Amino acid sequence: MTAERYNAFVAWTRSPIAETIGIETEFFSDRTESLIGVLIKDRCDRDFGFVMLGRDAKGRFRCIDVNFSMTRTNARHALFASFRRLIASGEKEFPQGDEKTDKAGVDLFNTKLPVDQQHRAFHMLCSHAHWVPARAIMSEMMRHYVDVDGNFVEQFQTTAFDSRIWELYLYAALLELGLFVNKEHEAPDFEVHDGRSKVFIEAVIVGPSPNDPPLDPPKNGMPRMRTPEEIKELLKTRAPIRFGSALYSKLNRKTKYWDLEHVKGHPLVFAVADFHEDQSMTWTSPALLEYLYGVTHEFIFDEAGQLVITPLKIETHEYRGKVIPSGYFMQPGAENVSAVLFSSSGTISKFNRMGRLAGFGAPNQRIFRAGVKHLHNQNAAIPEPFFHEVKQGTVTETWAEGLSMFHNPNATHPIDPDMFPGIAHHWFEGGQIKSWLPEFHVYNSFTWNMMITDKDDPDAEVAFRDAATKDELQE
Repeated sequence: MTAERYNAFVAWTRSPIAETIGIETEFFSDRTESLIGVLIKDRCDRDFGFVMLGRDAKGRFRCIDVNFSMTRTNARHALFASFRRLIASGEKEFPQGDEKTDKAGVDLFNTKLPVDQQHRAFHMLCSHAHWVPARAIMSEMMRHYVDVDGNFVEQFQTTAFDSRIWELYLYAALLELGLFVNKEHEAPDFEVHDGRSKVFIEAVIVGPSPNDPPLDPPKNGMPRMRTPEEIKELLKTRAPIRFGSALYSKLNRKTKYWDLEHVKGHPLVFAVADFHEDQSMTWTSPALLEYLYGVTHEFIFDEAGQLVITPLKIETHEYRGKVIPSGYFMQPGAENVSAVLFSSSGTISKFNRMGRLAGFGAPNQRIFRAGVKHLHNQNAAIPEPFFHEVKQGTVTETWAEGLSMFHNPNATHPIDPDMFPGIAHHWFEGGQIKSWLPEFHVYNSFTWNMMITDKDDPDAEVAFRDAATKDELQE
């Protein structure tokens, strides 16, 4: 089996310690995928071994056989022998004895609610065939998820779908970054550590406002896209105020997060995503950066053709008579917030792409993705476009791709960026913003799902490209 499919089943149960001990090199399963085996190379001894995994009473893949200190060939033969023995036993379930006391395990998609009470995105996720990849990978991860509040499923299906999908995205990304993820406390949402340092993360979304004028209805089934002129105006007015409302409410919570006994003395992060209108997450990130640090940037090219960037201080943001101070990290109490985490990708399209790369979905399904990524050129003023089909063996994608951490220059408890490797990090130094970005850093993207009769139809890609030029894409 491919590494992507293996991780779709195992990423949620694998301990972060595993990567420090061995390198997973080959992945196998039986025909029914009831058993999964992985060949591992020991980092210290350089010899080989294997781990066999089977589903426990809650459907989670757990270790049921292990052996080490062999050559690669002998380890592979031993793994295949384990497969033969377990398949011959006829067992499909391998209880571990802790399932009754373990709080993990959530069924997201079982509902008796009438359609008119379901969130429109939840109904779409459940009823449309092209969302099968997302449903499949979510179902696997939720076998391990702990619902501390006891209302996760109800909210996911009805009034708080956006909040819950953002939490699921964070859960997947944090595990992928090699962190131990604990959901023991009701607040903040996540406690993560790397064996040395501990960080608490509270998820927050920017939601819609009843005072905002509605977007035009979808045309031909496609969502309404903002024009560049509209985006330019809203980035300076409404967007920073929407981020400000969400983040400031967390800062002024009656019971302060940083006063909780289990949080005291540790960094606190607010992880924010924007769902204030359809597609808003694809264009509002510049407003977040400006609001957090209270600075914008202008650029020109000098006579030598070199890019010259000038920082400009922002005092306030105003929209329809409402005025808020800029510079979130400079506000009273904000020193208790170590950083703000942001991604434009915490949507069901992300789950669909990751599920498709893992091999879930119908054979005649095709998924395309278009967007813009960072151009690693010190003289570049705008990002670089990209386009590809989401296809096994052709492209790869990670959960944390496009994730950005904005560090607070006034933080009481700063965060070591090495604890969150491979994501973008931003700092405010010398009056301007300085960034470190990974090789492939996506700013925003759109995803197009297709079910076609002929999976080799050459017109499918052409149709997508035509739609992309018309800004008629579906996130």
